[in-house]
Amino acid sequence: MYSSNLIGFILAVVSSAFIGSSFIIKKKGLQRARLNGSRASGGGYGYLLEPLWWLGMVTMIVGEIANFVAYVFAPAVLVTPLGALSIIVSAVLAHFMLNEKLQKMGMLGCLLCIVGSTEIVLHAPQEKAISSVQEIWQLATQPAFLLYTASAVAVAFFLILYCAPRYGQTNILVYIGICSIIGSLTVMSIKAIGIAIRLTLEGADQFVQFQTWIFMMVAISCIVTQLNYLNMALDTFNTAVVSPIYYALFTSFTMLASAIMFKDYSGQSVSSIASELCGFITILSGTAVLHSTREPDPPVNTDLYGPWSPKVSWYFQGNGEPRKQKEEDGPPFNLITDIRQDHFK
Repeated sequence: MYSSNLIGFILAVVSSAFIGSSFIIKKKGLQRARLNGSRASGGGYGYLLEPLWWLGMVTMIVGEIANFVAYVFAPAVLVTPLGALSIIVSAVLAHFMLNEKLQKMGMLGCLLCIVGSTEIVLHAPQEKAISSVQEIWQLATQPAFLLYTASAVAVAFFLILYCAPRYGQTNILVYIGICSIIGSLTVMSIKAIGIAIRLTLEGADQFVQFQTWIFMMVAISCIVTQLNYLNMALDTFNTAVVSPIYYALFTSFTMLASAIMFKDYSGQSVSSIASELCGFITILSGTAVLHSTREPDPPVNTDLYGPWSPKVSWYFQGNGEPRKQKEEDGPPFNLITDIRQDHFK
């Protein structure tokens, strides 16, 4: 393994530990906010007042910083698949902190993720040397990547404007699809910014180039969008379901974007490419096993009042006058018809 890839590998592992923990901490914060009547999936932002959610955000930021630096030293086809380790961390922590039970087959899924990650690391390509932001800009404006970007933006807008209002609460792929597609563009921008920072520290100031600032604006816009819809996904669906599906889609789109923009597989042997793809499929198999062995979240009670609210029935007595009676009381002797049942607080 090349020395730069080793540094990227270590940073990616550290990043996965922090990001995997942040899923659980943020989920706890969202649950507390939900108790106060504010759901992120319903457009509420009460979770912004929860210290625990902010602790999760800080944890995620630390992990993302480590991930950001990892992209400077290693190609995206190496760093991104290692995010599977965050699934293992979140699954184990969810078992203890959220009572989302990790079964024996789930442990097998974790093992498959580790095996697949190892295979990818051993066959990862060497990062190609880039001497300026202008080179990255040329890669980003080549016809193939422009076509990918246009397609990604069009699909994301379709999911946001049409699918999310209609199917976001019932179909997990809507919110996660938005995060994953936009996330692939985030990674490409983050990698460009990281290279610009590295070159600047080496003495060649890249922040005088307008391309660097364009990459920064794209990255910020994409990150804000990702966080918003990731919060919605976490608040609506089980963490153990969100994490593996998000990983699978995000990694797939990112590897595709990186292969188009940076031509990561150029110069590699067929056997190395096949080994990397097999490693990725092994990781996907592991995430599928984790997903299939986890219990879904209990359905959310959409009733206006809680289950503890006493129930009252309306009865019409023989004289035609309505009579209100609590559920624990027996029906009146002269009951004629049970008209309807309401809930009273």
